[in-house]
Amino acid sequence: MMRLLAALILTCLALFPVQAQTVTKEKLTAALPKLRELARQAVAKGEVPGLSIGIVYRDEVVFLEGFGVREAGQAETVGADTVFQVASVSKPLAATVVAALVSDGVVTWDTRIRDLDPNFALPEAYPTAQVTIRDLLSHRSGLAASAGNDIEDLGFSREEILKRIRYTRPGGSFRADYAYSNFGFTAGAIAATRPTGKGWEELAEEKVYRPLGMQSTSSRAKDFMLQPNRSSLHVRIDGKWTPLVKRNADAQAPAGGVSSNARDMVQWLRLELGNGRYAGRPLIKEAALEQTRLPNIIRSVDPKTGVVGFYGMGWNVDFRDRGVEWSHAGAFSAGARTLVHLLPAEKIGIVILSNAFPTGVPEGLAATFFDEVFAGKPSRDWIAHWNEIYDARFGAAAQKAAMAPYASPPVPPAPPMPLGAYTGSYRNDYVGDARITEAGGVLSLALGPAGKRFPLKPFNRDLFLYAPFAESPGWLAAVSFLIGPDGKASQVTLENLDEDGMGTLKRSTGR
Repeated sequence: MMRLLAALILTCLALFPVQAQTVTKEKLTAALPKLRELARQAVAKGEVPGLSIGIVYRDEVVFLEGFGVREAGQAETVGADTVFQVASVSKPLAATVVAALVSDGVVTWDTRIRDLDPNFALPEAYPTAQVTIRDLLSHRSGLAASAGNDIEDLGFSREEILKRIRYTRPGGSFRADYAYSNFGFTAGAIAATRPTGKGWEELAEEKVYRPLGMQSTSSRAKDFMLQPNRSSLHVRIDGKWTPLVKRNADAQAPAGGVSSNARDMVQWLRLELGNGRYAGRPLIKEAALEQTRLPNIIRSVDPKTGVVGFYGMGWNVDFRDRGVEWSHAGAFSAGARTLVHLLPAEKIGIVILSNAFPTGVPEGLAATFFDEVFAGKPSRDWIAHWNEIYDARFGAAAQKAAMAPYASPPVPPAPPMPLGAYTGSYRNDYVGDARITEAGGVLSLALGPAGKRFPLKPFNRDLFLYAPFAESPGWLAAVSFLIGPDGKASQVTLENLDEDGMGTLKRSTGR
């Protein structure tokens, strides 16, 4: 596998050799007013309620502005100091934190997790014994992509989720397959901190945020909520951007829990483009930091062009006609979209923070900006292009397609059994306990440590529907029961928790 990876990298370098610098300060300066106008138009057209942009060029902050509003329907505007939840842009930030620990000699990238945490386990024995920090931060541990995400929504703690991922099914082959895993990444980052005896949040501040003067940046949800100048999350409800829910990502803080603003983020871009140097002084050894941007696994192959995309540790790594590119996007389905995109040969970096989902505005703005800088004009309407991609995967039509099996019940629907046949307790090692109760002729499902309760709507005999997604209240999932010989349900399957076959819970003995 590693020989194949090396051969592909050499092929990419041959096809897309590193270019001599072609960007000038004049070209970049000419592109900035066009970017400003495009961002203003995106907000005016309702593509996103608000966004903030920061750009670094050759260690200079050349653009730092906000557009739109922090919350739809309110007057407070977005500025360079408005704090957003950055979602998965937390991953390259976390890789920088771990690089600082590697730089200090606390761990190496190839330290085995079992040597740091003897109780850690993956679904299979061999990866459990051999998996390293590098493996987990590059999504090549074999852990399924969704492992932990679904039970995070139920309110389990980080410690409990990292304990329970051992009960999931593998999502691929160890060190051979790429599977983007929030909690695999989190496990690697948290393990790296164990020799210090300090928590992740404290170390992130100590190693990166404070040295870079990132005063508004935190890996704690409570700190974000205390920010007076913060942005709300938005989702589309009946075609309108709506601030519906709040998102606490503390459980996966290294992978998705950072909050920051454009003013702080550009300081981190300076560190990255400076290969560990900031404001003329070394903060992280270049040898430690550069490992995060080296290809570790193939993440994608374009079906049309055959071009291969790679993943490092917290970074997408791509070889294109403008040279190597480092990037990462972030999203919360609860209402956030973010992007960081760097061209190291040109010493250019852009960060875009926005407060809505789904939208392709961050990618569209960045692609247009780079076209303007290199060619003086965009090669296409990039915002429309990326909006189409996000709408196809997450928009109203996608939700409607997902709901198609439950759009209308069979005619006539089979009535459910007497409701007592379904009530009782069910469990498995991954989801934990589920409790089905009945009151006033209506079944309810209680899940998670907080006992989150959901009413069940009859659909057809032993199949019921419920709405598990707070940010998408119209998106329903099936709850299906298997009736045993005694006339009572012997198990229940929760569709939204069953992506990797972990959604079936057996009736607890005697309950």
